[in-house]
Amino acid sequence: MRSRWDRERARRELESLLAVAEDGFIGHIAFWGRPLDLERAVRYNVVRRRDLTTRTIQPPLLAYAWRIAVGDPAAEPGIAAHHRWLGGHRDLDGDGLLWLLQPDESGLDASPKFDHVWGPRAQGRRRFPLLIRRNRALGFDLRRVADAGGPVVCEVLTNVAWSLSRQACGEPSTTPALVARLWDERTGRFVDEARGAVHRPLPPERVPFTWDTLAPLALPDLPEEIGRRLVEETLLSERFWPGVPLPSVALDDPAHTSRDHYWGLRRYWRGPSWANAAWLAWQGVRRLGYRAEADDMARRLGETVVREGLREYYEARTGAGMGARDFGWTALALEMLSPRAGSGSGSA
Repeated sequence: MRSRWDRERARRELESLLAVAEDGFIGHIAFWGRPLDLERAVRYNVVRRRDLTTRTIQPPLLAYAWRIAVGDPAAEPGIAAHHRWLGGHRDLDGDGLLWLLQPDESGLDASPKFDHVWGPRAQGRRRFPLLIRRNRALGFDLRRVADAGGPVVCEVLTNVAWSLSRQACGEPSTTPALVARLWDERTGRFVDEARGAVHRPLPPERVPFTWDTLAPLALPDLPEEIGRRLVEETLLSERFWPGVPLPSVALDDPAHTSRDHYWGLRRYWRGPSWANAAWLAWQGVRRLGYRAEADDMARRLGETVVREGLREYYEARTGAGMGARDFGWTALALEMLSPRAGSGSGSA
């Protein structure tokens, strides 16, 4: 969004991620030289208190954002190194898809789709610090964690971001591999693959119905027949369409909750609507020619933002603002209301 008004500052902000890169690794959180206190050292994904970043990744969208805000990411050596690190350390099977150590690496944190994988150690639950401690003992090394029994997850949204970034760099798309591994033709949805899940793996129809099955709509090379199924059978259904764009969990799913806290702990991504989720799905809705529906998504989200302000997320049915205020990425609603000329499907 910042690149609309101040492209140089947008560049500097993206370059700040590369400034803390270590051999291509970019941590989920950078501490900018401020040492962690003991309490945070226990709860954060660090090996030592003096670490400059956490040892877990964030969704790999840097190259995609660079293409929108700056220019050709293939011309930036730091991004090339970052992609080599991701491919070398997180592509478990050699098919180009990335695997995760823990839920927050996906950006979806406490999504209920992770509950059966990590059980009481899932994000937001009271034993989550034990997952951090186990991963710390294994050096936050995905292959060591997998060899120790996991869990590790090949996750939908992460691999949508990865395919978008690879394509932004002119690298081979991983969309075919994503479809081959995670698309379930019978149920018409994308579902994560987990290894070493705490509970017995669930069949696709029993996994909580979360918004990320719609995230592949952002992929320009998603097969059209899959895209149309996602729009017509899922997005436009009563499960998602009546909500403020876009509910993080289907409105009728037992896992959906409008509460900001759950058992006294923050459990976001368990029902409220997020602007970044709507923006990703909206791109595919426009590209596939559902212009009236895309315009309606933009209008409804825009009206909510005008009324409630730039909130982190919104109650899915009423649109009541929740979470942080003056939250930057919620300004993506403007991209939906006023796409940039020549952008094709929108920009960030």
